[in-house]
Amino acid sequence: MLTEDIMYKALVDKDSSFEGSFIAAVKTTGIFCRPTCTARKPKRENVIFYQSTKEAILSGYRPCKVCNPLENLNETPDYIKDILSELNNNPSLKFKDWDLRKRGIEPSKMRRWFLKNHGITFHAYQRMFRINSAFKNIQNGNTVTSTAYDSGYNSLSGFNDAFKTILGVSPMKSKQQNVIDLTRIETPLGTMFACAVEEGICLLEFSDRKMLESQFKSLAKRLNGTIIQGANKHFNLLKKQLAEYFDGKLKRFTVPLFSPGTEFQESVWKELQNIPYGKTRSYQEQANTLQKPKSVRAVANANGMNKISIIIPCHRVIGSDGNLTGYGGGLWRKRWLLELERNNS
Repeated sequence: MLTEDIMYKALVDKDSSFEGSFIAAVKTTGIFCRPTCTARKPKRENVIFYQSTKEAILSGYRPCKVCNPLENLNETPDYIKDILSELNNNPSLKFKDWDLRKRGIEPSKMRRWFLKNHGITFHAYQRMFRINSAFKNIQNGNTVTSTAYDSGYNSLSGFNDAFKTILGVSPMKSKQQNVIDLTRIETPLGTMFACAVEEGICLLEFSDRKMLESQFKSLAKRLNGTIIQGANKHFNLLKKQLAEYFDGKLKRFTVPLFSPGTEFQESVWKELQNIPYGKTRSYQEQANTLQKPKSVRAVANANGMNKISIIIPCHRVIGSDGNLTGYGGGLWRKRWLLELERNNS
């Protein structure tokens, strides 16, 4: 159980694993913070803990301007959302530093945000987005020359070099290459990364999951593809259904999925989707349903290899003693998801 001593230690340590578990309010300043707030830490006797921002507000506290507890974790700022929307509608656009300054955006601020949240600069992001679009145009039968100039490149050689740098093959040889589209999605539990191919969504993970990098590598290897930022026809439906799910209005997802694995893994993931909304099963019960009662450990391992969180609901599997165990997104998120479903069943 979360004791006040545990919560205070988490506050002092800025422990991100407690995000979503509690809100800390400071009596002397009248503000409330998330566990990872970087502001100077108050004395223990001056802190009172709440389960939600709503409770803190009703008690008369106001949100901290340092950690912004009313915002989603790592939420994309509106000015970046606007630019990404324009790129999505026209991948050939090139936003230069001068264009950003015209909008009142400091280029260095844009660069830092993309480095923190995507691991690349904004200009690198734009190049990847253009090449992603160009790849699909070539796959659809457009010539390399017309695609190069339609993508905003001034020379065919420059386009060829950029294409090969990002995808590892020349445009002429790209028919054998696959691209896995990547996007960010904001949720009440933090930012998620989603990947998709023609068949459907192939990855949905929280951006702070420790195994995320290995998940990306595994996916790219299995699908013989390169993961780069880009648009995909499945993303809009995914975002819509996730929003409805977090609002407690959607109980079963219909967005197409594509999650190839071993025969055993696929059977485990399929069975996970048969666990009803608002219900839980133990690992043993899951193994019994698969008619493999002695394969509890193998079932648990397969659950851990699931790349599509929430939609393939491994959060609904708990220990035989009823305790929450193992969840890649963190046990606090597992608890939150189960409570959401119980409250809306």
